[in-house]
Amino acid sequence: MIAENLHKIEQEIQESCALVSRNPKDVTMVAVTKSVDSKTASELVELGILDLAENRVDKLLDKKQSLSQHQQIKWHLIGNLQRRKVKLIINEIDYFHALDSLRLAQEIQKRAEHQIDCFIEINVSGEESKHGLNPAELHSFIQEIAGLDKIRVIGLMTMAPYEASEQEVRTIFSTLKDLQESVKKLNLQYAPCTELSMGMSQDFKTAIEEGATFVRIGTALFRKG
Repeated sequence: MIAENLHKIEQEIQESCALVSRNPKDVTMVAVTKSVDSKTASELVELGILDLAENRVDKLLDKKQSLSQHQQIKWHLIGNLQRRKVKLIINEIDYFHALDSLRLAQEIQKRAEHQIDCFIEINVSGEESKHGLNPAELHSFIQEIAGLDKIRVIGLMTMAPYEASEQEVRTIFSTLKDLQESVKKLNLQYAPCTELSMGMSQDFKTAIEEGATFVRIGTALFRKG
């Protein structure tokens, strides 16, 4: 079942890229394994998917331990990170998708043993329930973290509201693309900002059309029937 779902998603990624003349190799599918056990996640690795994501620190640490035989896995933390848990997780991951405050950045700086590839989370939709910086805060935040040499801002991340219309989703994603380009143009060594982490099972095709380079897919991978 997972193999069939994966094949369908990979086809859809190719079709979405073709629509806007993009190379599918420029899009990384990150498998969100929070709803499945380690055995199921391992099946995915056997099928060649090496980017796995969890949204909770404890779950990621457990999965990484269970799948320790798969040294080639790249681990993504995509959920909100409390400062008190930074020391537990920051040296166990390859990508962090939810950098959203100076205090969190400073804690990462304090605890990281190497440079961490981070996405700054932007709350483009303005939903009160969502984490992330206000878009207007982005450039001042970029300046504030200039001296933190353990953080490399490789891109921006956002989530569209689940109930949003396709046009609303498209607007949110295109706004994030514009913000990403504005940071990229600054030519900052610590913030190359070439990547966009946006799009999930319900909207990844739209995200790809709007420039996503990382799509986070869980439900569509593991659904039955």
